[in-house]
Amino acid sequence: MNALADYSARRDASLSLIAEAAIASFLSPDAEERKEAAVTRRLDQIDRRVQRVERDVGISIETLALFVRFWLNSTPALPESAQADARAKGLQRYDAFVDALGRRLNKGPKLRQEIAEDIPSAQPADPSDSPAR
Repeated sequence: MNALADYSARRDASLSLIAEAAIASFLSPDAEERKEAAVTRRLDQIDRRVQRVERDVGISIETLALFVRFWLNSTPALPESAQADARAKGLQRYDAFVDALGRRLNKGPKLRQEIAEDIPSAQPADPSDSPAR
């Protein structure tokens, strides 16, 4: 009754009018069809969101894999004498990377927004377009 009174006050309609409409809707022969349509719309929205998440995760994984492959192929091993300095510099660079990532995430646009939705899965025509393996 409290919920009915609150709804009535928000809609500025009488309690009996709202109760009558609710009962008519409940007893309507197409009430089940409307409920099913509403559930279907919600499921479609969820499906689209899940597809976007799958796409974004795929982009992230491929981006990371491409970077790691490129980095491993292009970075020579350091001599023992230079490793301590390299670790210290690496920590500084990592902190700068995290700061830059935070700024990018806060201001946008996001990488996933910059990548076209429908990219053909054709092989690059020029071998120099793909990183060395």
